[in-house]
This record gives sequence, C-alpha cells and structure tokens, in this order.
Amino acid sequence: MIRASFSHVQTWVFDLDNTLYSPTARLFDQIEARMTTWVMRELGVDREEANRLRKDYWARYGTTLAGLMREHGADPASYLVEVHDIDLGHLKPDAGLADAIAALPGRRIVFTNGSRPYAERVLAARGLGGIFDAVYGVEHAQFHPKPERVAFEAVFTADGLVPEAAAIFEDDPRNLAAPHEMGLRTVHVAAEPVVWPHIHHHTDDLVGFLSHLRPD
Repeated sequence: MIRASFSHVQTWVFDLDNTLYSPTARLFDQIEARMTTWVMRELGVDREEANRLRKDYWARYGTTLAGLMREHGADPASYLVEVHDIDLGHLKPDAGLADAIAALPGRRIVFTNGSRPYAERVLAARGLGGIFDAVYGVEHAQFHPKPERVAFEAVFTADGLVPEAAAIFEDDPRNLAAPHEMGLRTVHVAAEPVVWPHIHHHTDDLVGFLSHLRPD
C-alpha cells in the first residue's frame, strides 16, 4: 500500500535537522545558544531580549535568520558560519538509515534551512556522506527560508526536480505545505503525528518507513 503511493517518485527530498538525526541529539540547543549570542552582540540587546527576538523571528519568518535579514539587514554568510560552528561529536553513524536511503530508486537530495557546509558535516557524522546526489542549503534559495514557497521553487528549479514526481520528508509540518501545493508527496517525520491536510503520511521511524519503499 505505502509503496504504491510512491511508485511515481523519481526524486527524494530530505530535510536535515531533526529528520536525518533524532531530536534527542539536541543540536539546536547549541545552535540556539549561538544565535542568542550573535543577536546580543550584533543588536546590542540583553540575553532575554535576544531570546525573545530569536523565537519571534522563527515563528513569523520561518527562521531567525530571515527575521534578522528583514528587520536588521543582517549579513547571512557570517551568521551561518558562526551559529553552525557546533560540536557534532555525539552524533553516531546510522548504517541502517544509510542503507535505506541508498536503496531508494532515483535521485536523492537534502534541502535544509541551514548552510550546505553545516549539512555536509552532519551527514558525514551520521555516516550519510556520499549517498545524496546534491545537498542544498538556505544559500541556494537566495536565503529565503522554508516554509516560503519561493525557497522550494529556487532549489527545485536549480536541481531540475519535477514536483509531481518527488517526495519530501520533513520534521516541521509547516515546511510541507508549499511542497504539497506544488505536487510532492509529503511525509511528516516526528514522534507525534499532526492531522493537517497537506500531510500525506506520518512516521516516527524513518528507517522503517523507507524499508517499505525499497524496489522489488
């Protein structure tokens, strides 16, 4: 049944953070701390206000960076380098996930609201390096963040992806709305399901879900 729903898929799109590794790794604890420090320094505010802005911009703009760019003209390049300079030493390779992704027929790509260098570090730490045909960061979307449709359009156009022949795996349900409108098959990867009309499937076990999609 599940395999039939994906029989048309030629390109598989994966989010990175909290999708290709478990949220229990808590990488965002480190990233958010560095974001707060950046906001404090660059905007000259205290920690409480920096945290408030960080959360507010994420809620309103999709990412803290998008809010900082629109509200304060922040330089995205230096910001991305600084906030993603985190310790990945506790991430472990996942051979099962690597095998499940590598077995998917067609093209496999990563699209993250982080930067490509950061994504490549995470993929290497998870033992997923070399199994994707392309890795796209927010810089490839002209710094437009998911969930904005223009971000997906930019990356999908660059990749040559045909939306009606693609599927996307994401932990943030907001980021599945635009792909659904564009014609992709959508999969929400999270511990708890949400019932939103733009979500076709939910899984709390990505390896198990992908195992149903292996070709005969």
